[in-house]
Amino acid sequence: MFIDEVVIDLCGGDGGNGCLAFRREKYIPMGGPFGGNGGKGSDIIFTVDEGLNTLIDLKLKKRIKGDKGANGEGKAKNGKNAQDIVVKVPLGTVVTDIETGLIIADLTKKGDTVVVASGGRGGRGNIAFATRSNPAPNFAENGEPGEVRKVKIELKLLADVGLVGLPSVGKSTLISKISASKPKIAAYHFTTLTPNLGVVKVREGKSFVVADLPGLIEGASLGEGLGDRFLRHIERTRIIAHVIDMSGFEGRNPYDDYLTICKELENFNPSILKKEQIIIANKMDIDGAEDNLKEFKLKVKDIPIYPISAMNNEGLFVVLEKLSDMLDHIEKQPLYEEEKFESHILYKFKKEKPYTITKDKDVWVIRGDEVEKLLRMTKFSTDDAFKRFASKLRKMGIDDELHELGALEGDTVRILDFEFEYDENE
Repeated sequence: MFIDEVVIDLCGGDGGNGCLAFRREKYIPMGGPFGGNGGKGSDIIFTVDEGLNTLIDLKLKKRIKGDKGANGEGKAKNGKNAQDIVVKVPLGTVVTDIETGLIIADLTKKGDTVVVASGGRGGRGNIAFATRSNPAPNFAENGEPGEVRKVKIELKLLADVGLVGLPSVGKSTLISKISASKPKIAAYHFTTLTPNLGVVKVREGKSFVVADLPGLIEGASLGEGLGDRFLRHIERTRIIAHVIDMSGFEGRNPYDDYLTICKELENFNPSILKKEQIIIANKMDIDGAEDNLKEFKLKVKDIPIYPISAMNNEGLFVVLEKLSDMLDHIEKQPLYEEEKFESHILYKFKKEKPYTITKDKDVWVIRGDEVEKLLRMTKFSTDDAFKRFASKLRKMGIDDELHELGALEGDTVRILDFEFEYDENE
């Protein structure tokens, strides 16, 4: 089954918890802190597998969750890092963050690999917090939560030439004649329900990839027929090859067919029509095709036209030579502009307040990724841990803002499910 779009939830593995322990040996009094750090959680990594041509394996999954790192132990033993989860995807896979709309990765080369959801770092054991002023810290950290994201995964086929046209114009017959691709061919519309790729060998050392896209109809860009489901696959192609039934056998006018396809391509993505184009006038072996071609050439003068009969193998070599020569002079262009890609630097250093404070009835509610992460990573097992947590909130400016908003001594403050009393003197 050909699947070319999937939405999936990804959760990087949580970091292991740091250990709170002290060195206790008979002949070593006041041995000091001895708790090790937790291990790092699993990263979720996407990597290209050239043997894949569909996203069906991901379609069967709603969620991928990384493993948690091992907890730190006493005697300064650090926890083991969790093994990363590697997800294999086809060449041409685009990964987009649904919340931001930014592109995480466009995997177009053999061996391309990207971390899509990072695992959390391990929490530090108390040995890591030892300082001259506090040589025996009585607290440790929980592991950092793994990154959580909902992503859209799209497959956009890597082809040099895209064959476009209305149903039954002969695209499948054409690709079957010029390559080893063997699409299903029958005498009815929408025989081709999935894109077909074929490698065309023009001569020794000269080859290119052709994509036969399922027949479009008027309104396809708005979801009619097969809709715009397969239009995305033409975005990467360097040349658009319009396949026109020049015989008018089905009662359609060839020029009207051409205008219909151009309109649908423009509606889907106007930049597609800026690509190099040729017109392949097919079915020239049928009566009436020559007259229709003469009329067609009077209306379309700016695009080269090549008459062929795919069924009879007539005129194919000339077309292939032309396409090969054109590709020699057309550089591959990136599909997306740079500003559409996610910038990790932008997110890391953006100048925004790391929290918001609102009031829900009588409770002050604090929200924000940084504050919530601090809460999750605090191991509330000792008084020192509570004091460290309160000190971190104070340094963020939360105490001062609560005071400015009118919080009173003893008011309830909530972060996630954790509630505590506001104390101006803390």
